[in-house]
Parts: sequence; structure tokens; C-alpha cells
Amino acid sequence: MDNIAPNSVTRMMLNVLYALIPGIIAYVIFFGWGIVLNIFVAVVTAIVTEAFMLKLRNRPIKPFIMDGSAVVTAILLALALPSLAPWWLTFIGVSFAIIIGKHLYGGLGYNPFNPAMIGYALLLISFPLEMTIWLQPDNSLSFAQNLNYVLHSNLNNIDIDTMTMATTLDTVKTQSGLGQSITQIQSNYPVIFGQFAGKGWEWINLMFLLGGLWLLYRRVISWQIPTAFLISIATMSLIFYSSTDTSPIYHLFGGATMLCAFFIATDPVTASTTPNGRLIYAAGIGIFAYIIRMWGGYPDGIAFGVLLMNMAAPTIDYYTRPKAFGES
Repeated sequence: MDNIAPNSVTRMMLNVLYALIPGIIAYVIFFGWGIVLNIFVAVVTAIVTEAFMLKLRNRPIKPFIMDGSAVVTAILLALALPSLAPWWLTFIGVSFAIIIGKHLYGGLGYNPFNPAMIGYALLLISFPLEMTIWLQPDNSLSFAQNLNYVLHSNLNNIDIDTMTMATTLDTVKTQSGLGQSITQIQSNYPVIFGQFAGKGWEWINLMFLLGGLWLLYRRVISWQIPTAFLISIATMSLIFYSSTDTSPIYHLFGGATMLCAFFIATDPVTASTTPNGRLIYAAGIGIFAYIIRMWGGYPDGIAFGVLLMNMAAPTIDYYTRPKAFGES
């Protein structure tokens, strides 16, 4: 895909960026300006790293910088990080995504794994403490306080422990493992629950859903992957509802579900390319994400579900390839 028309890639990436805006606004409303700082650091890092790698590979810099793929990777990774992520965490994740996840395999069109999820997996495994510092919803931190923490990892006289907590997914997994019902967990941790999912997260997911529907309307993505992914994760939650006490609506509007359905799993390079293959590919992500989310070692299994199915995509395409006319 290195010789694909740059304007077509750019047009696609711009539509993706537009569709992300409602979710980003909701993120700022509930969790403060930290996400904007994450995005800024991530985008600058992605552009500089992309230019460096293109120079190293003797490729023209401007056309590939302008296609927007590195910026989209950076923003998707930034949205997956805690809003109080220190600058160096974002820098490491984005650099790894661009260098190892993308250019190591030959650049755009040749990478077998989703670069943003490669970067996220590295950070989650290597820096578990920093990846769990999530602000409480409706926090009162100013832009200056967020900036101070991103740059210096401190809030001066404010105790960071009083401002942060585990995510709703993590809290539910931990407390349900101790035998508490979802009703008891909601009663003990009212600050993190909204009407039907995590406080703030339900609205963020709703905004990403709206952005995703706009991408479908614009025919930037196909319907198979979002539909199969959402149906599979909802079906899994229905099957195991009696044992986990968590409803399908909780899983659909919790964590990074909608971000994955419309913006991550739909990556045209690393996803399955055949119509039936997309259904299998996306359903596999939903199954793996739910299993890891409920019984694995991490609160949300989106990244690992995507990476596992990235490995399976070529095989899925091989067995679901439509027969050409006249082929026996």
C-alpha cells in the first residue's frame, strides 16, 4: 500500500479524526484536560518519529507525513491512556507503535499488527502502575494542574491518591472476585458508576458510537466489523450474566468498547478483508476481549483481543476468500 494514492488515505484519516471529536469532548468534560495533553504529546511524537523513520528508510517524508495515518495512530493510543499519563509514558508508547508496530514491517500497508494496540500493550505490561492512575469523574483539576502532572508527575500540595481510582471495569472485576454482587459494588463505589455503566464512560462510549455511525454513513468503514464485535461481546455477557452479574449494556458502554468497534478493530491494514472474514475476525475480538475483561489479568482485553485476531486475519482471509467467477 506504499503506492496507494495519498489523497485517498488522507481523506479516510481525516474522516476518522472528525468522528473522534465528540468522544474527545466527552472525555474532557468528565476527566479533564489531561487527554488533550496526551493527544498533543502523542501527535508531536508520532510526526517526529515518522519523519525520522522515513528519512532512515530513504522514503519521501512529506507525502507519508501528510497522509494522517501516524496522527490517527497517536490519537487512538492517547485515548487509551489515563488522562494523568506522564509525558514520557506517551512518548514511549507512540514511538514504539510507529517504529516497531509500523516501520519495522515496511510501513503503512505492511504492518500485520495494529500499531496503536502494540504501543498500548507494551505500556500496560511494562508500566502497570502508571497505566492505572485514572482520575475520578468530574474531577476539579485545572489545565495548569494537569500540565504540571504530565511534565513533572506531581500535583504540588494535592494528594494524588485522593484524586485517582481504579476504572469501573477494574473495580467490578476485583470486587466481584471477592464475592460482592454488582449492587453491592455500586453501593460501595457510587462515585464511579453512572446510569448503566461507568460514570463518564457511558457518555464517552455513546459519543464514539455516534462518531462510528457517521463513519458508516460516509462509507469510511464497513458494517461487518462493528456489528459482529458488538454482537459477540453482548452475546458473551448474556451467556455469562448469571455468573458475572454484569449486563450486556454495561459491557457495551464500558471501557473502550465503542472505540474498538468503530476505530480500532476497523483498521483496514490489519483487519480481515473479506466480507465473511470480517465477521469472524470481529467476533473473535469480542470473545477474547470479554474473556480477558472478566477472567484475565487485565481490566479490559480490547488490545489483546485485537492483536490476537490480527495474527489470525491472514488465515481467516484465506479460508473465506470468495471464489472467482468460473473457479471450481
